[in-house]
Amino acid sequence: MEAMPSDPVMLMSFVNMKLRDEYATLEELCASYGIEEEALKKTLSSAGFDWMPEAGQFR
Repeated sequence: MEAMPSDPVMLMSFVNMKLRDEYATLEELCASYGIEEEALKKTLSSAGFDWMPEAGQFR
């Protein structure tokens, strides 16, 4: 399995790309990578990116 980027901007881009191309939900992506959904949201939120469920991506 490929690792997620540690840089917050790259992480946001990576997650959004995976959601667009490979995963139907954030929950599915997190389960696949073995990470906590809330931890990912917190990490990206601390970098200024919020989860937009209606869009299915971070912005």
